[in-house]
Amino acid sequence: MPVKAWTLASAIGLAATIAVVPASAQQKDQGQRARDVRIAPYIEANQVLTAELSPGSDAVTYTQVAAGVDLSVQGRNNGGAASVRFEQTLGYDARMADSSALSGVARGYASVVPRAVTVEAGALATRTRIDNNGGATIGSGPDRDNESRVYSAYAGPTVHTRLGDAEVNANYRIGYTRAEAPEGLATAPGAPSVDVFEDSLVQSAGVHAATRAGDGLPVGVGVGAGYYQEDISNLDQRVRDAHVRADVSVPLTPALAAVAGAGYENVKISSRDAVRTADGAPVIGANGRFVTDKSAPRQLAYETEGLIWDVGVMWRPSRRTRAEAHVGKRYDSTTYYGSFAWAPSSRSSVNIAVYDGITGFGGQLTNALVALPTDFAANRNAITGDVTGCVASLQGSNCLTGVLGSIRSAVFRGRGITASYARQIGRMSAGVGMGYDRSKFIAAPGTVLGSANGVVDESYWAAAYLSGQIDARSSFNVNAYANWLTSDFAGARDASVIGASAAYRRYLLDGLSANAAVGLDHLNGSIAGQDLTTASALLGLRYDFN
Repeated sequence: MPVKAWTLASAIGLAATIAVVPASAQQKDQGQRARDVRIAPYIEANQVLTAELSPGSDAVTYTQVAAGVDLSVQGRNNGGAASVRFEQTLGYDARMADSSALSGVARGYASVVPRAVTVEAGALATRTRIDNNGGATIGSGPDRDNESRVYSAYAGPTVHTRLGDAEVNANYRIGYTRAEAPEGLATAPGAPSVDVFEDSLVQSAGVHAATRAGDGLPVGVGVGAGYYQEDISNLDQRVRDAHVRADVSVPLTPALAAVAGAGYENVKISSRDAVRTADGAPVIGANGRFVTDKSAPRQLAYETEGLIWDVGVMWRPSRRTRAEAHVGKRYDSTTYYGSFAWAPSSRSSVNIAVYDGITGFGGQLTNALVALPTDFAANRNAITGDVTGCVASLQGSNCLTGVLGSIRSAVFRGRGITASYARQIGRMSAGVGMGYDRSKFIAAPGTVLGSANGVVDESYWAAAYLSGQIDARSSFNVNAYANWLTSDFAGARDASVIGASAAYRRYLLDGLSANAAVGLDHLNGSIAGQDLTTASALLGLRYDFN
């Protein structure tokens, strides 16, 4: 009982502390018309019922206490958005033990020197459910046995300047990602253990100088260089990728240009083996991961160097529409990548991206954070409070679901496509995202990860949301998601996860509202070999300080 009282007081205290921020921030920004600051701290207390509909019929209830803040800053020289929530779950028996969780998403930038030096950053904290095939899904209910908590953040400066007719851009980013998975992750009977990613440090830098067509030459020319390194704690895996290249842009029409580029690239992936017992079995540590043999020499898993090239087109008929498509040679094979962004109106947007690259889990997640918009509203599961795979925004790529599809530690070549559509409909926001991701793993033969080399994981996903005002005192939000996961790993089963949640809020007094929500989740391909369906309901109160 004292623990529960302390957690409630702590949550209220946290929200009260956050509530002080808006006043000082608004005072500091008085007179700056170009800046729009919105800060909305809150506290919640909810009662939740979760019932297993199949194959069993068990039910648990628990109390959920949370404090959080949603904020947005949009100005002339800076911008950003964030949603952060700390939640304490108070269980009543062994089936639902007490626990706490931090969840949130943030992305922003600030100009140190206007139009010259900018610092940007982003972060994510979320919970995922790890399946026996190494796949991961977010928002899939309170399955604590296979729950992983993923934290990721990055930051770095971007420099823009001119040298004569040449426009020069340079950037540096450093990112860190960590996954806290349960010890001894359960797998299907007879299947090998899943080597779950632990943490990694990612660094990347690039510089590019280019002229526009007509600035001294009838075509645009450019030259650039880039460097990428990811150090993964599991078995000291390392990815290094360095390249230099030149490119040319040939205008075909005022809106269409042909582009081509060529250069040199060196990619190297290496790792160490695990500590072995006397009979050659790999040693697994207390954290459930393989113990790295630091005394063993680094072993090469993949290396390629030589000519890289690509050709393509760029189409920019207006400020509302831009597209590019490229095909070429990289990683000793054909590569495709491109993007399409279209804003039919100021209240809707379409974004498509095709990608191809070699990274680890942390590197791919960092890249996805970089692509997030800086003005968004976070979508959250109405029952658990966790951030879902997509944010509500009319700018840029706004979904992270695809990169969270697999949480294995091995480096991989990731190829896929993501598409999203967002629309503002009166006082409502709606959006849908979908995508496909294919990960082909790369590992050193002869090491404990050698069996993963060349193995492919594939995932298809879709997510949708709808939220808005019903009247002056009430609002609603609906979220739905679906993931289909397939794996070629031995013993891994295909899995699919489908779920939806809906919430209703009614303001009783200024700042105080009553909340009700329902949710349904279905997992096909569980570790026990049985489908699992759960239903949840929530009733509670919320106080908004703004």
